[in-house]
Amino acid sequence: MQETKDGHSHNSQLQKEPFFSPLNVYRWRNFKKNHRGWWSLWFFLFFCFCSFSAEFIANDRPIIASYKGELLFPVFFDYSDEKFGGNLAIADFRDPLIQNEIAKHGWAVWPMVRYSYNTIVGNKTVALAPPFWLQSKEERCINYPLRSSDPECTISRWNWLGTDDLTRDIFARVLYGLRVSIIFSILLTLVSTIIGITVGAIQGYFGGWVDLIFQRFIEIWSSVPSLYVVIIMAAILAQGFWILLGVMLLFQWVTLVGVVRAEFLRARNFTYVDAARALGVPNSTIMIRHLLPNAMVAALTYMPFLLTSGVSLLTSLDYLGFGLPAGYASLGELMRQATTNLNAPWIGLTGFVIIAVMLSLLAFIGEAVRDAFDPRKTFQ
Repeated sequence: MQETKDGHSHNSQLQKEPFFSPLNVYRWRNFKKNHRGWWSLWFFLFFCFCSFSAEFIANDRPIIASYKGELLFPVFFDYSDEKFGGNLAIADFRDPLIQNEIAKHGWAVWPMVRYSYNTIVGNKTVALAPPFWLQSKEERCINYPLRSSDPECTISRWNWLGTDDLTRDIFARVLYGLRVSIIFSILLTLVSTIIGITVGAIQGYFGGWVDLIFQRFIEIWSSVPSLYVVIIMAAILAQGFWILLGVMLLFQWVTLVGVVRAEFLRARNFTYVDAARALGVPNSTIMIRHLLPNAMVAALTYMPFLLTSGVSLLTSLDYLGFGLPAGYASLGELMRQATTNLNAPWIGLTGFVIIAVMLSLLAFIGEAVRDAFDPRKTFQ
């Protein structure tokens, strides 16, 4: 192997393809040409922004407040009730006494909707209340002393999408539930993709007994019914976000193994790979630098659909009662409430529309990504 003056071998000249290479620019242009996928991406990012900013949109605490010259950030921190003249450990900013105290000695900026996902709106008289546009003003303000003429009964205190059977605001629960679904599906997709690509790369590159052993294991593992495993784990362990994510990762990683394995099997005997071996390039470098980019094209086209399956999976498990613990805001729990409260059709309609829109957006993005990486369209 020839060495350069600075001691580096010629294989160091084999650089990774830059991110803004002409090929990737063509792919990006092809993605933008698919208007349905392009606008779906923007709408999905908008949903992500809203859900990740949920505390600033729907919350039962002020975003920022000033009290006796001191700036407070209740959306980030808990404050003692003693600060406002009470005797509780944590201040409840929905308490009229605290609100009056802040108004007397300062000011507060509230979110658009003054309910969080677990806020109890009122007594049972407002349980299963319809969206505010289906109510008269008297019905919207039934919990206020002066009813419709009460100055506190404003649009920020109305229930935009109604309430559930525990008098919690549906709009707030949808907003927070979207965030849980998005985070769960993104983490599930990223970790399962990393594991699947790693296993598929090892199988495809080394082949032989390595490939045979892995394939037999995957065939056996794929035949295990994941739903029964989740049910068993829910009975043994306490339900939780990370436990559920870990259980689903045990099965989700298998999805990409076959695709990556096929790409590595196809490319491992190419001339440039043989040349790299002849130059003494380590196997790990060949796999990562020379073979992985080809496999990533196939893997990237699958990722939006893995996100879709993650959202569907969490929603289904929550609906069946084997998902997140009680109290979590989730779309599946909303659909379960819809089936038990058929006299409140707006609950089921809200859940159906949100889930359908989310899955449709991800499917359209997936189609656009697939077309963008299609060589027939890239080089036409």
